[in-house]
Amino acid sequence: MLTEMINKIKGKGTKIVFPEGNDARVLEAAIRLKNDGILAPILLGNIEEINALAASKGWSTDGLEMIDIAQDPRMDEFVAKMVELRKGKMDEEACRKALSKSNYFGTMLVKMGFADGLVGGATYSTADTVRPALQLVKTKPGSKLVSSCFILFKDDQKLAMGDCAINIDPSDEDLVEIAVETAKTARVFGIEPKVGLLSYSTKGSGKGPAVDKVVSACEKLAAMDLDFDVDGEFQFDAAVSPVVAAQKAPNSKVAGHCNTFVFPNIEAGNIGYKIAARLGGYEAVGPILQGLNAPINDLSRGCNTEEVYKLAIITAAQKYI
Repeated sequence: MLTEMINKIKGKGTKIVFPEGNDARVLEAAIRLKNDGILAPILLGNIEEINALAASKGWSTDGLEMIDIAQDPRMDEFVAKMVELRKGKMDEEACRKALSKSNYFGTMLVKMGFADGLVGGATYSTADTVRPALQLVKTKPGSKLVSSCFILFKDDQKLAMGDCAINIDPSDEDLVEIAVETAKTARVFGIEPKVGLLSYSTKGSGKGPAVDKVVSACEKLAAMDLDFDVDGEFQFDAAVSPVVAAQKAPNSKVAGHCNTFVFPNIEAGNIGYKIAARLGGYEAVGPILQGLNAPINDLSRGCNTEEVYKLAIITAAQKYI
């Protein structure tokens, strides 16, 4: 999977900004990406500190682009742009204060075309990665919200799961958008999506507002002209087991064969993907952010160097979708 993405982006000089350039995991991944010729990293942070960290590890930073925000001559230009984008919600002083932080400055580099994408979250929270993206880069045409997707790998199996990280209690319309965007992300990873909307009910077996929301989303999706298969509401066993599907949803061409899952809320999604990773032996990549005007992705604060490396490749590949 990564090999295909690397072949797609290698040699194109895709610029990915890393707001946490002083973090050893991020620095090591950036050096590898540069040395492998895959993309052009931009590290934010104190340049002397970054070089000292690299020297202490025996790494070379030759050829790496590094930006010290406090010394960057574009700050006034960026502040003016942010005031314009925030449209009276933040004054010049507030915008300057925000842009003094690397998550905002890095996002503005993407907004202004100085970078193609951003990978953050090694030390920042998900909210601190998503908020600047919403305020500066904003959602793409046709999208009303940012959502997330995890891709899970095990041997030759690949699954997509959304939304496990962003939207706490999505509405039926939100679930529709999450389903469409998650199907698109699945295809980036070579998954031909068979999308199942999950619930504690299968085709009316359970009742309640939470079920009604998923049923409504399924009805809205069924009325759309989509180029992928989608159905629900499904309990997880009906979504993945042909035997159970034959009993619970015999008329569905998706039940029993789902590879792309839409969870009814963040609690179910977060628990679900972590069970798959910890007990099922799947490797989880993500969260991959969906619905933005530019590729911006969020790391787990518990990430390792390999995860930073892989997510950067995925982020760069998203530019060419």
